[in-house]
Parts: sequence; C-alpha cells; structure tokens
Amino acid sequence: MIKAVLFDLDGTLIDTAADFIRIIQEMCREGGVEVVSAERIRSQVSEGARAMVRLVYPELQVTDPQFLQLRQAFLDRYGADIAVDTTLFEGMDELLVQLEQQNIPWGIVTNKPRDLSEALLSALNLTERCAVLVCPDDVKNTKPDPEPMYLAASQLNIEAEHIVYVGDHPRDIDAGNNANMPTILAAYGYLPPESKHDLNAWGADYIVDDVAQLSDVILTLLQSS
Repeated sequence: MIKAVLFDLDGTLIDTAADFIRIIQEMCREGGVEVVSAERIRSQVSEGARAMVRLVYPELQVTDPQFLQLRQAFLDRYGADIAVDTTLFEGMDELLVQLEQQNIPWGIVTNKPRDLSEALLSALNLTERCAVLVCPDDVKNTKPDPEPMYLAASQLNIEAEHIVYVGDHPRDIDAGNNANMPTILAAYGYLPPESKHDLNAWGADYIVDDVAQLSDVILTLLQSS
C-alpha cells in the first residue's frame, strides 16, 4: 500500500537548471574563459556547486583556495537569486494537487543544503505544502545511503516500504532501493551523461520520460493500494 510520495529536488520536482546555466555562463564571461554550454551545465546540476566550478575550471583541485573561493562565489550568487528562472516541472503542480486532494503527503529528500532548499520552497510557495524535507544537514550519511530515506519515513510516521521515491540520479534510486522503497526514475531530469545508455541498469521499479507518465504511474500505484 502506497501512503506517501518523496521526491528528489533538482531535476525531479523542480527545474532549477536555467538559474545554474545563467550564473555559470556569467562567471565564464567575467572570468574570460570559454563559456560552458547549457547542455553540459544541465547534465551536472544534480552534482551541485562543486561540479559547476569544475565545468569552468577543470584544472583546479577541489582543495585549491581559488576553487573554494569560486565555489563560494557561485553559492552566493545562487542564494541571492535562487528562483529567477526556476519552476516546477510542467505538470508537477497538478500532480501535487492530486496527491493533496487524496490526502497523500508528499515530501523531499535531497542532497541540496537546507538553507538553499528552504529558500527554493519558499520562493515557489511550496513550504506549507511539503510534508517533510530532509537535507544533508539532517543526517550523517547522505544518499545513496538509506539514512535520509528512513528519517523522512520516520517524520511522516509511515513505513519506508509504503513510500514511493522519485529521482533522476543513480544515487536516488540506490537510496530508495536500499530503504526498500518503490522507486521511479525521472528520465526527464538531469541524468549524468555516462548513465544514459542503460537506464534499466539503475534498478528502478519504473522509468518515466515526463511528468505526465510520472503522474500515471503514481496514481496507478495509489489506486492499486
């Protein structure tokens, strides 16, 4: 029986790529380096700020003071203008409304820091609608470890096996599977290029190409519960 739905944030619930692209391309132009393509940036959004800086300055080590300065500069810009072009994926609000109308709580388990996650939810008027938010700040072990999944389940007071988890990265599917949750791969999200050739290998219970398919799968699971 399915009693709740959990989502990854970037690339699954919310389309944040446009803001990442805007900021990184601005930093490229200001730094006088080759502008990274929107496609490359989009494919790395789920990897976070460190991956963004690597795209622009691949020669820098992550421990290099310049790398750390650039990473903080990116985070400062992103935090200041966190939802200029960010939106829910098309059709996602309708899905959330359907869940809410059926009294099915939905929430988020993300590797995005809590301050940025909360700012995003506030900007998109989702704070009060989201039943649970679990971020790296809340656990010792992040995805693909099941710890954040179990924490979300505990806060919802629902057993993990009765919760569907939706994500667009291998670590999302691994985390859900490790927690014995039914998993859905959001193939419309920010899939790592090296992982696209065989999506079945991720081990998700379902694969969807857009939010319409995601809605069909989730609503079918709820009806069969």
